[in-house]
Amino acid sequence: MSESATASRETLGFQAEVKQLLQLMIHSLYSNKEIFLRELVSNASDACDKLRFEALNNAALYGDDSDLKIRVAFDKAARTITISDNGIGLSREEAVQHLGTIAKSGTREFFSALTGDQAKDAHLIGQFGVGFYSSFIIADKVTVVSRRAGLPADQAVCWESAGEGDYTVEIVSKASRGTDVILHLREGEDDFLSGWKLKSIIRKYSDHITLPIVMKKEEWKDGEQVVSDEDETVNQANALWARSKSEIDEAQYKEFYKHVAHDFEDPLCWTHAKVEGKQEYTQLLYIPARAPFDLWDRNARHGIKLYVRRVFIMDDAEKLMPLYLRFVRGVVDSADLPLNVSREILQESKDIDNIRSGCTRKVLAMLESMANSDVTVDRENYAKFWEAFGAVLKEGVGEDFANKDKIAGLLRFASTHGDGDKQIVSLADYIGRMKEGQEKIYYVTADTFNAARNSPHLEIFKKKGIEVLLLSDRVDEWVVGHLTEFDGKPLQSVAKGGLDLGSLEDEAEKKEAEKAADEYKELLEKVKTALGEKVKDVRITHRLTDSPSCLVADEHDPSGNLARLLKAAGQKAPETRPILEINPQHPAVMRLKYEESRFDDWAALLFEQATLSEGGQLDDPAGFVKRINDLMLALSAK
Repeated sequence: MSESATASRETLGFQAEVKQLLQLMIHSLYSNKEIFLRELVSNASDACDKLRFEALNNAALYGDDSDLKIRVAFDKAARTITISDNGIGLSREEAVQHLGTIAKSGTREFFSALTGDQAKDAHLIGQFGVGFYSSFIIADKVTVVSRRAGLPADQAVCWESAGEGDYTVEIVSKASRGTDVILHLREGEDDFLSGWKLKSIIRKYSDHITLPIVMKKEEWKDGEQVVSDEDETVNQANALWARSKSEIDEAQYKEFYKHVAHDFEDPLCWTHAKVEGKQEYTQLLYIPARAPFDLWDRNARHGIKLYVRRVFIMDDAEKLMPLYLRFVRGVVDSADLPLNVSREILQESKDIDNIRSGCTRKVLAMLESMANSDVTVDRENYAKFWEAFGAVLKEGVGEDFANKDKIAGLLRFASTHGDGDKQIVSLADYIGRMKEGQEKIYYVTADTFNAARNSPHLEIFKKKGIEVLLLSDRVDEWVVGHLTEFDGKPLQSVAKGGLDLGSLEDEAEKKEAEKAADEYKELLEKVKTALGEKVKDVRITHRLTDSPSCLVADEHDPSGNLARLLKAAGQKAPETRPILEINPQHPAVMRLKYEESRFDDWAALLFEQATLSEGGQLDDPAGFVKRINDLMLALSAK
C-alpha cells in the first residue's frame, strides 16, 4: 500500500447506539440469519432507485452505464459473499454518516422500548430499518467499497469494520460507480457459500425487486459444479404491484411488504388495485401488525413510496396519505405525474390530492371490511389493529371531514357494558343496545380508565342500567370535540351541562328533585358563598346516588379533563369555573344543613373531594389534609 493511501486511512469510533445495536443484531436475529441478504439487496435496490431519480435532472450521472442491476457473488476460497450495485454510491462523508451512525429521530425511544426478550427486540430492530447492520449476523468483518455517482475514480471510499467498537475509512480507487458490500464470513457459516443457497434466498425474499439480481451460472464439469462466466437473472425483476393480482400469491405479497416496510413481521392485511379514470394509478397498501416505536411522532416521514410509470420518485411521500393513517405502508405508481415531480409540486398537485383521496378511501374500506366481517379471524385482526393504531385513527375524526362518518364507524371504546378496559364497543353496538326512550349516546372522559370507570358521574346511569362510554385516551377529548353525533344520535358528556334523561326519568323522580332544590335553596347559597370564586354555581344533583358531590362543566365550557390536558401540554386553557353539584340524600350533605361552626371547612371538603374524584389536583393539599384531620378529631371526640 502506498504512503498516501496509508495516510488517508482513518479509524473512527461507532456512535454509541450503533455499538448497542450491533450486539442486538447478532444475538436477537441469529435464528433468522438469511435475512441479511434480503436487507442488503433491498439497500442496493434503494441505491439504484435514488440514482434513477437524481439522473432525471442530471443524466450525466449514468455515464456509460445506464443498465442498473444488483449482483450477488461468493468466493469459497476467500470465504466471502459480495453484494454489488451500480446505484448512487456513497462519498466518504456519506459512508461515515450512514454506516457509522443511526441518524434517525426516535433513537432514544427505540432503545427505551427494548425489553431483553429476543423475539420482541428482533421485531423492533426490524422496524428501525437497520438493514446494513444485519451483515454482522454472519460476518465477523464487513468491507464496503463505494464510489458516489459523479465523483472521479480515485475518490471512492473503503469502509471496514469487525462490528466491535470502531471502523476504518480511507479513500481508494474504484473503476465504476456504486457499492460493493463484502462479507467475510464467521466460522461455521460456510453454508452460505453456495449458489443454490443464495439463489433460493433471493427468490424467497427478493423476487419482487424491480431490478435484475444477477449471479454467475453454475454448471457441472467433470463431475464438479463450477461457476461459469455467464450471468443469469435470479429474480422476476418486474414490479410486483404492476402484475395482475391472480399472478401474485400470499407469500409474495407478504415478502414485498417486508421489503417496502423494512418490517420483519407479516402485515395484517393489504389492498391492491389499479385505478382508472381521470387519474390512472396503481396502489398496493398494507396495514402493519404492530405499531412502530415512532408512531406518535407526527413529523416522522415514512410509509408510502411514490413511483411514476414504475420509476422510483421518492420515499416517504407524505402527501399520499393523511397523518392519521401514517401507519400505512406501501406503493403508489402513477401513470400521469411528470417524472420530474418534486415535493414542492406535490404540495400543489390536484392529481396528488385525488390519489390521496382514493388511497384514503381504499384504506378505510379495507378496515371497514375487516371490522364488519363475518369471519372470526378478520374481526380478531381488527381487534389487533385497534390495539396498535386505534388512538391514531381517532385523530382522523377532526382532520378528515369528508370521511368523518366512516372513521366514526370504525372507532372502538371501552364502556360500562364492555369487558374491563378493552376498547371493543362500536358506536353502532352502543346504539343497538340503547334503552327504549334513550335519545343520546352518553360518555365520560378521564385521565385513566379507572378514573373513568369509577367516576361519580356514572352513578345514576348505573342505577338505571344506561350504558356509558368510558373515554380515557388523550385523543378522546379531541374526538368528542369534533364528533357531535352518530347515526342521528347526539353524543353527550355525563359531566357537562344539566342532566336531562328525558323519558328515562320518571315523574316521581322529577318531583323529588324539584322539592329538594327548593328545600336546600338556602344551603346552596351558603355553600356558594363559602366557596366564592372556586365555583360558577352550586346546585342539587340528578347524577349522584352514593357520592356527596361532583363537579360539572357548564354546557359550553371545556371539561375539567380537557383543561388539565391543555395545561399539561403547556397550552393555555380557557379560564372557567366548575359547577358543584351536591347530593341531598347523602348524610354529609344532610349534616351540613345543621353545621354552623365548621361550615366553610365542610363546604371546602365537598368541593375538594369532588375535584379529586374526577382526577383533578388540589390548589392546597395541605389545607385539605388538615381539614380531614380536624374532622376526624371532631368525630372521635363525640
